[in-house]
Amino acid sequence: MTHTARIALVGDRSPHVRSHTRIPGLLDALRERDDLDLDAYWIPTEDATDATALAAFDAIWVLPGSPYRSESGALTAIRTAREHHVPLLGTCAGFQHVLLEYARNVCGRSTAAHAENSPDAPADDAVVVPLACSLVGHEGTIELTAGSLAEQLIGAERSIERYHCNFGASPHYVKLLRDQGLHFTGADSEGEVRIAELPSHPFFLATLFQPELAGDGSRPHPLIRGLAAAAVTHAAAMA
Repeated sequence: MTHTARIALVGDRSPHVRSHTRIPGLLDALRERDDLDLDAYWIPTEDATDATALAAFDAIWVLPGSPYRSESGALTAIRTAREHHVPLLGTCAGFQHVLLEYARNVCGRSTAAHAENSPDAPADDAVVVPLACSLVGHEGTIELTAGSLAEQLIGAERSIERYHCNFGASPHYVKLLRDQGLHFTGADSEGEVRIAELPSHPFFLATLFQPELAGDGSRPHPLIRGLAAAAVTHAAAMA
């Protein structure tokens, strides 16, 4: 039996964000090419405040498009997925806010900040900081950790991915996050972290790059396909 999976697309939808304009086509391709029955709901960040409602979805995808209108809403979506074992994919700003949520609610750093959202926060509190070089429009190679979820889904030790961002993980915080259980399973050629996973979770994956921008948009990136498959599995388990 095929189960329809309900996916929450958390982000402030805009025709000016290229990844947003690709989402409908990617969802259609998942239905037509991969036979994954999906029902997607766009949820603006300021509306992502009800953890009970979010926990009823079969997957949560925290999309690019920062600064979000509501940092709190994005963090609520991520925390709900993490605590309720709802499959989660965070891309670009989603990756950044995964780090922020984990620092605050798992590592106990209540003052942890995102430099784009809180530019006046003390430097020691900034989990997400400006990149030394902007990655807007950049394409680069990612080295994947053997045996990681990302490596299994992509099916290779490295992958070339596209970015559109100016902020990334603070090296100061990477060790703390890692020591508290967050795995960094993809890095660029300089060793800067680009993928985060939570192995204790059914599907919890975040990337600084944007898999939405892969190819011409007609074939979903393996990580997006992985989220969709996890959502369908979750829907079947909840039926």
